[in-house]
Amino acid sequence: MPGTFEPLPGGGAAVALDDVEISIIRSLAVQLLELIGPGPGEDAPDDPLAELFAEGPSEPPADPVLKRLFPDAYSDPEGTPEAKEAEEQRAYSSEFRRYTENDLRAGKRDNALAVIRTLDALRPVDDGGAVLKLSVEESRQWLSSLNDLRLAIGSRLEITTRRTRTSSTGCRTRIRASRW
Repeated sequence: MPGTFEPLPGGGAAVALDDVEISIIRSLAVQLLELIGPGPGEDAPDDPLAELFAEGPSEPPADPVLKRLFPDAYSDPEGTPEAKEAEEQRAYSSEFRRYTENDLRAGKRDNALAVIRTLDALRPVDDGGAVLKLSVEESRQWLSSLNDLRLAIGSRLEITTRRTRTSSTGCRTRIRASRW
C-alpha cells in the first residue's frame, strides 16, 4: 500500500506516507492557506444573517493561481466574445463573485485545514512513516484540497491543457498536460 490510496471497509481511504511525503503535503497545504487568505476576523459580525449576506470581492484576483482557483463564472471558453458580450459577461461574473467567493474561500480553507490536522494527528510507525486513515468526509476534503494544490502548482508552472513545443531539431510537437 505505500504511496497508493486504498479503500477502507465502510468507506474512506488509507495510505502509507513517509516523513518526507508528510512534510511536503503539509507544507503545500500551509502555503495554500496563506494564498487563499485568512477567514473572517474578530471584527466579523456575530449575526448569522449579516454573515450570510456579506459581500465579497467583485473583481477577479490579480494572482494567476487565485484566478485559477476562483475563475470567472461567466466567460466564453471558445474564445473572445464581442465587446458588448464581454462587458455583459464581466458584469455577471462580478455579481456572481461578490456573493460566492467568500464561501468558496472558506470551503477551500476548511479543506486545507483538514489536511493539516489529519497529518498533525498521525502517529509515526517504526520505520519513520505513518499510515493515514481517512473517513469518507476527510477523503472528500483531501480530494478537494489536493485538487486545489494541483491547480495551484499547474498555474505557477504555467501548465496549460495544450502547449506546442519546438524541439532541438526544429520539429513542433504538442504536449498534453490534461492527464497531469
